[in-house]
Amino acid sequence: MHCPFCRHSDSRVVDSRTTDDGSAIRRRRQCPDCGRRFTTVETAALMVIKRSGVTEPFSREKVITGVRKACQGRPVTEDALALLGQRVEECVRASGNAELSTHDVGLAILGPLKELDVVAYLRFASVYQAYDGLADFEAAIAELRGAERPPGEPDADGSAVPVPAAAP
Repeated sequence: MHCPFCRHSDSRVVDSRTTDDGSAIRRRRQCPDCGRRFTTVETAALMVIKRSGVTEPFSREKVITGVRKACQGRPVTEDALALLGQRVEECVRASGNAELSTHDVGLAILGPLKELDVVAYLRFASVYQAYDGLADFEAAIAELRGAERPPGEPDADGSAVPVPAAAP
């Protein structure tokens, strides 16, 4: 580690601590040449392999930007987008893989986005899952309707979700 003050090529670690959430290590360092102290923060690199084969660092901001496009005109706040970005990053980091495909990142986005806004979910899924036509949209909408059907209401094929028995 180069000293940020005198550019000396070495430094000594004086103290190491994990951050509050445990995702990084904070180190206090001291330059043996000029004696000044500075702080570094180390995090594990998470890389995304794009369809073209190019590898780039994971970016929470890119996730938020992509989801923001799907949420255009929807009642979704910037705070909600930031929280979604955090959930996606936590999900992909929890996978334990140092390298992920863009497909894996897209899958990590779909779940939290469905909870946030179903219209934005459909918009994002239509691009991410490459919907070919109305049939794909209809299948996705039927799936969403099936997930939110109240007990006892019939679905498209006429079967109904059983109504839970009343407590005695």
